[in-house]
Amino acid sequence: MLNIDKVKDVYLACGASDFRKSIDGLALIVETQLKKDSYQNALFVFCNKAMNRLKVLHFDEGNIFLFFLILYQLKISYFVNNDIKTKISKIKNVY
Repeated sequence: MLNIDKVKDVYLACGASDFRKSIDGLALIVETQLKKDSYQNALFVFCNKAMNRLKVLHFDEGNIFLFFLILYQLKISYFVNNDIKTKISKIKNVY
């Protein structure tokens, strides 16, 4: 389960990600394009082309979690950055 207090960093994979990818495919993107260790205690956030769905990859104590979020009334605009990765600070009190 996601324990937000243990998460150190949140990384956004800017641009549209292929949402046919599952845990292994997204972990490969983290390793090759973001140049990060997918097993670190961080959240890796991916967005689809329409910017209304998110996938969040998280590794915690030997388990890998993949969260899928559908944003019905909201579109994300900060994934359009030219850089392939963006690090943001951890957001407190997220439920």
